[in-house]
Amino acid sequence: MLIEDLVKQLKPGRYVIAVSGGVDSVSLLDIISKQKDVELIVAHLNHGMRDDSKLDQKLVGDLSKQYGLKYETKTLALGSNASEQLARDARYKFLFSVMRDNDALAIITAHHSDDVIETSIFNLLRGTGRKGVTSLRSSERLIRPFLNVSKDEIKRYATKHNLVWREDSTNADLKYSRNQIRDRLAKNDDQSKVDKLRSQISNLKLTNELLDREIDDLLVSMTKDQKLDRLQFINLPHKLALELMAHWLRKSAINSFDAKLLNTLVVAAKTYKHGSRFSINKTAHLLVETKFLEIKTDQN
Repeated sequence: MLIEDLVKQLKPGRYVIAVSGGVDSVSLLDIISKQKDVELIVAHLNHGMRDDSKLDQKLVGDLSKQYGLKYETKTLALGSNASEQLARDARYKFLFSVMRDNDALAIITAHHSDDVIETSIFNLLRGTGRKGVTSLRSSERLIRPFLNVSKDEIKRYATKHNLVWREDSTNADLKYSRNQIRDRLAKNDDQSKVDKLRSQISNLKLTNELLDREIDDLLVSMTKDQKLDRLQFINLPHKLALELMAHWLRKSAINSFDAKLLNTLVVAAKTYKHGSRFSINKTAHLLVETKFLEIKTDQN
């Protein structure tokens, strides 16, 4: 099957496409730019982490002109010692701001099936649990058409169509955890093991979807006027309480938390006195009442 056929048609509308200048995003740009009734806005963030990053920025700008597309770019100065997480947070903050400013339907990224495996291993090592293993997926506002496409397929497409791209020199820098994982996978001579891991991740994704639906039903049954029944929550087994708390946070648009914070929130919810408050982040806190729990933010 052709790679073009593996990328599902987008519904008509305006989208922001993240283009780094690498082979993945350049190939995705070439494919989607040919789809009818789709308006693309090319977005590129220069993190300011490499001396040659301006060359990537120029290439993406030139490609935008070539395809006749609007180009949004921004330059930061994160420095060569910036963490992967800092760069990721800055990138998505920029992408979502471009999406809002242009009233776009969603952001499109070029993450592929190899990225799925790398991200799963990376998150397992970080201790993110079952959700982290299947975190790289499409959503309503973040579309990833290449998730079932391999890196090799993308490179074959780019070569066949004489596309021009740049290689990010930091991809070979083993000081980054993700690059260490990629290097180990590349050196694995037994491809069947990688395929088995890919299959297991796919199966776990289906399991997670079923569990999420059950947890969501439980959350709805325990919630009234956006307040969670504390007495029912106290009676939950600790592991289930952790799952429910994590789901509640995500439903409250709080996606940045770790296992330590999650555990502390559950303990606070079960043991703190009436009227207590526990900080979740800079803009949100957990309010503990005798019979109810509530997540309060600056907006409410």
